[in-house]
Amino acid sequence: MLNQASPSTRDSLLCPSSQPEVAGVRVLGVVEQTPAGPEVSYLEKPIEATAEILAMSAPFHPTEVFRLAGACQTHLCPHFDGVNCGLATRIVQNMPAVVEQLPACKIRQECRWFRQEGGAACRRCPQISTVNYNASETMQAIVNLPPVLIQIGRGPGA
Repeated sequence: MLNQASPSTRDSLLCPSSQPEVAGVRVLGVVEQTPAGPEVSYLEKPIEATAEILAMSAPFHPTEVFRLAGACQTHLCPHFDGVNCGLATRIVQNMPAVVEQLPACKIRQECRWFRQEGGAACRRCPQISTVNYNASETMQAIVNLPPVLIQIGRGPGA
């Protein structure tokens, strides 16, 4: 179900896998690394990702611990094709649903992935971790970016 976001809403949509540097970013959930892979527990209500909140992820990078939601960066994001999020499309096409019911997500009405892919994206969302050092070949292909070889903040010279 690929829905193109209308131009009037396209720039105001939220990315459910944002980066901490994005202005106004909020903590959407907490990532738990399980033997089966990452699992997101959504917060009852997203909270502002202040410097103090993000620091709580130490010694890890915030995106290893938190799922962050922030304004979709459109043309600044390698997944955005000018109209849609290619990451959302590849997640829906290549990953299994991990929940039957839509998760209790408080950003759904503003979420680019939901607006574009509908509930199919939501049924896969709980297994998505913005940073995944042990990503399978399938996940690496979905992300379509080279795998992370050096952990942020813990590489040479860190």
